[in-house]
Amino acid sequence: MHVSTPEDAHAAPDRRIGEGPYPRLILRNATVIDGTGAPPQGPADVVIEGNRIHQIHLVGSPTARMQGADRPDPGPGGREIDVRGGYVLPGLIDSHGHIAPANKAPSTQYAYSLWLAHGVTSIRDPGCFVNGLDFTRREADRSARNEIAAPRITPYVGFGEGRDAPFRTPDEARAWVQSIAERGAAGVKFFGYRADIFQAALEELNRLGLGSACHHAQIHVAQANALTTARWGLRSLEHWYGLPEALFTDQRVQNFDVHFNYEDEQQRFYQAGQLWRQAAAPGSGRWNDVIDELVALGLTLVPTFSVYIGMRDVERVMAYPWHAEHVLPSLWEFWKPSRQSHGSVFYDWGTEMEVAWRHNYRRWMDFVRDYHNRGGRVVTGTDSGFIYNLWGFSQVQEMELLREAGLHPLEILRAATLSSAELLGVAGEVGSVTPGKLADLAVVDENPLANLKVLYGNGRLRLTDEGDLERQGGARYTIKDGIVYDARAILEEVRAEVREARARQGEGVPGARAGI
Repeated sequence: MHVSTPEDAHAAPDRRIGEGPYPRLILRNATVIDGTGAPPQGPADVVIEGNRIHQIHLVGSPTARMQGADRPDPGPGGREIDVRGGYVLPGLIDSHGHIAPANKAPSTQYAYSLWLAHGVTSIRDPGCFVNGLDFTRREADRSARNEIAAPRITPYVGFGEGRDAPFRTPDEARAWVQSIAERGAAGVKFFGYRADIFQAALEELNRLGLGSACHHAQIHVAQANALTTARWGLRSLEHWYGLPEALFTDQRVQNFDVHFNYEDEQQRFYQAGQLWRQAAAPGSGRWNDVIDELVALGLTLVPTFSVYIGMRDVERVMAYPWHAEHVLPSLWEFWKPSRQSHGSVFYDWGTEMEVAWRHNYRRWMDFVRDYHNRGGRVVTGTDSGFIYNLWGFSQVQEMELLREAGLHPLEILRAATLSSAELLGVAGEVGSVTPGKLADLAVVDENPLANLKVLYGNGRLRLTDEGDLERQGGARYTIKDGIVYDARAILEEVRAEVREARARQGEGVPGARAGI
């Protein structure tokens, strides 16, 4: 039996929204983008029985299998939703999604609601760093039972979590991996470590069939870069650290300023913005060899492009149009330039830093595009909660940035769905609109392939025929495990929570423009 703890006050409340699952739910007249890379098809009736996709019936087209009276009926206790003109997608997956800790939001529900409102039905928490593994495991189990309104949660624990001292031997690392497996971790996130200990932990994770991810922090990357750890069996590379180091041709370590101090985060980020230009050039022999080997080793890239955008344009991220209505005061306080909050490094950020990062992005995006085109797996992850990066909204922004990198919109949707499900080891159950899989879906009114901006919860700015400016778009419904959530109603609840929090603290709109 679970004993109540102070952390439980931060847990999501029991679910009070969402309808279903139904004996039979039919999404009528939809255009289906199934997440496999296939082109859209429709109109179609998507038939869901209980919590699983039962059939997809094409209707009213030359290749339709059903017409008129032959179309499926919802039957007793069932429901049908006419989504004529709309699109049905697999539920989106955030493969690098930290659940909101108490210093950013009073309840985890804040992040869950923002995710659900954007069609995100699964997330991987890479580290459980503030909330802890046991708390996150409980939230994951409650979500699996639909006791809370939340995406599915795959918890990865930070390497060494819960230890009072560093690992001193490989056997200690192996024993720790066994202990977190018993506690329900699905995998481990590393920042690097002493090479022999890191390798031993990876080998034990692979022996147990658990996942692994790594942010190759500069403090450790000289001992093991991305190529080294992939050879040891690393499953996913977070952000991009470790890749340029694997591409060095005339140096062994990053060309740090001689006065550099890793604990000075502003300098750390500035120096990181110069790293890709120290690597081998796109298309060079070294560039191609590293890509080919990493693809062969099966490494997955989780770029998290969206969390670093502020490095190349700080004023832009501080003034996102969704901040005004959706950011809690506690989160805004964490984001404000500070030497104490991780990532809040804009206390003296200038043109030279931004220009360096713009060059950084070009090379980084070149690598991700080439890696993807050679057959490597690329997925969506956001690292939300840091650097003005808001849950849900950043999922869409990550998809837009993959478009900037050169991926086709169909490839981007696959990265955000089926490819992410493959990384999480759940592609047999979710990730595509496929009969037999769980009914995790997103329903939107407009074609996201033509304009990814229609996925933003606040829509996209548009001039009406009457000459008025208005915002249109956003998910209409998010379906998770056959339960239908009104995405727009969820987002309105978030806005109400933000208004109430600001009123209690006597605060106005943060440093973002109000209205549209």
